[in-house]
Amino acid sequence: MSTAGGSTLMTVERGLEVLRAFRADRTPLSNAELVRRTGLPKATVSRLTSTLIQVGFLRQVPGRREFELSAGALGIGQAYLSTNQMLQAAEPLMQALADTLDVSVALAIPDGLNMLYVAYRVSRQVATLRLGVGSTLPMATTAIGRAYLWGLPADTQHDLLDQHLQRAGEHAEALERSIRASFAELSATGTCMVRSGYQRGTYGVALPIRAGRQGGLMSLSCGKADVDMDLEAERARIAPALKQTAAQLQTQLAGHDSLL
Repeated sequence: MSTAGGSTLMTVERGLEVLRAFRADRTPLSNAELVRRTGLPKATVSRLTSTLIQVGFLRQVPGRREFELSAGALGIGQAYLSTNQMLQAAEPLMQALADTLDVSVALAIPDGLNMLYVAYRVSRQVATLRLGVGSTLPMATTAIGRAYLWGLPADTQHDLLDQHLQRAGEHAEALERSIRASFAELSATGTCMVRSGYQRGTYGVALPIRAGRQGGLMSLSCGKADVDMDLEAERARIAPALKQTAAQLQTQLAGHDSLL
């Protein structure tokens, strides 16, 4: 690749890193926060935000020194998700599970050290956890993330665990114990349950699934906000239906070429 071509590719990659720093909650971000989230130099982020505004992917919040995604960026993501045949096939089964159990149901793929919701369905009677398609949750502390980690090949799992533990700093030992406990639970029961892994007063029950002809690894979870929950009763209520839906999903999606 020529020097000019390599420089262009690097600029595109860094621009995508800036766009990926924005979360589904649509919170505006300053250049300083974008530097923190991306690890890119301040001058690079400043240059990229100016360029992304010019091409219609970002806009500056009126009267503030912060930015938010504009219609250009949102339209690309929405078009991709709304036309993805694999997700279209998954959603009816997810909605049926959500309605049966009165929970939210999420399907997620990895996004760096996080998990990205690519499909999300919720019962009309459940608190939604303020999440939805496009939400990102930490991989290391949530049921949906730990289920994904557990499903990985050993070498890849080891490398990712090292990254999470390095990031955890002084909390690394406690985090590793908790992750290993979830792995043991998955080995014994096929699911894992985590309480308050992302929001206080919530829980998630999750397992890994393989989707499409490529057998891509994803995670499927049920969750709910309930401060008075009986965890063991919830696990017993949810796990069988979750495993049944996961098996149906894997069968229904097996013929799809679509990749996420």
